[in-house]
Amino acid sequence: MATSPNGKFVSVDTETSYPLSELRWCGDDGGLLDVAFHAEFNKALVATRPGNLWRYREALPIADGADIVSFDEGMTPLMTLDLYSRPVQMKLDYLFPSGSYKDRGSTVLISYLNALGVSKVVQDSSGNAAASIAQYCARARIACEIFVPNNASPARIRQTEACGAAITIVSGTREDTADAALQAAEDSFYASHVWHPVYFQGTKTFAYEVCEQLGWRAPDTIVLPVSNGALMLGVYIGLLDLLKAGIIGKLPKLIAVQTESCAPVFNAFHDGKVNIERVEPQATIAEGIAANAPRRGTQLLRCVRETGGTCILVSEDEIKSALKEMCRQGFFVEPTAAVAVAGAKQYIRDHASESEEIVSTLTGSGLKAAEQIARIVGP
Repeated sequence: MATSPNGKFVSVDTETSYPLSELRWCGDDGGLLDVAFHAEFNKALVATRPGNLWRYREALPIADGADIVSFDEGMTPLMTLDLYSRPVQMKLDYLFPSGSYKDRGSTVLISYLNALGVSKVVQDSSGNAAASIAQYCARARIACEIFVPNNASPARIRQTEACGAAITIVSGTREDTADAALQAAEDSFYASHVWHPVYFQGTKTFAYEVCEQLGWRAPDTIVLPVSNGALMLGVYIGLLDLLKAGIIGKLPKLIAVQTESCAPVFNAFHDGKVNIERVEPQATIAEGIAANAPRRGTQLLRCVRETGGTCILVSEDEIKSALKEMCRQGFFVEPTAAVAVAGAKQYIRDHASESEEIVSTLTGSGLKAAEQIARIVGP
């Protein structure tokens, strides 16, 4: 077994712990798990390593480099964009190998499963996570079956199939798709970007990279699109790691952005609730963040509240406007990526102080939705 000996799984609800060496994705009671892991940082050593997210490998739960499944991903550019005449540092995570930030989680999760000798996985996704998991499974030679909702982007499905994954299309909501994958996981391993906590050990590298790129300090605010929370939960974990290590002295405010078409986190936050209530999703061009009942919703609310952040709602028109703005500046991103831009603009307009340093991200490539973008942006 090659995972770090000081790591363990911990039940979100009961605090029951399990060895990190156990092949599991949930607790014995079927509940969610987190990873308790001591992240170590040596800034001088990190500086000598190649520019990918595995430069932080002492902070990741993979002990043996031979188990790593990687395309040298990470260290995406952090560029200054002008929004409402204010500088915003935008992390260009749409430049990852599969065209999505989801590669952060996939490289660490598939490396972990590779260390455990897993030969087949199932996953459910509206598109980007599916394509990413399929790509890393192909590199690791791990068989992969993906469950996708029937409204998933054809381009993402083709991308996933091209990597050799078996595709099962599910009628119904995003949650119906997850339920179908859960059933299939009884005969395979569920490599879920929602359920498996090792996935967040990958997405937390967003926080590491941002802080390193800013000279090993934290910004004031990070604006992120939110659905099931794979990115925000990871960023929160990464920031806590850096805080505990004494590298940063504060937690940035985390700002969650959702669409008017599907806003369970926004609703619960502004209603003062600690749990998420299921909503009925409406059609949206931002299909990547249309989870109507995120399973880790309680944790998402805690991330926002504990950092002094807030939740923002953007309209379809605001998303379209932000998408056109990005494309006209040469950033060819998918509509879901434009949600963060629209949210950042609204945050600047309604909440930000004059001196506030803001970071956001462009999460997915427009190549996954080229025809849709053409209809929105026009000639």
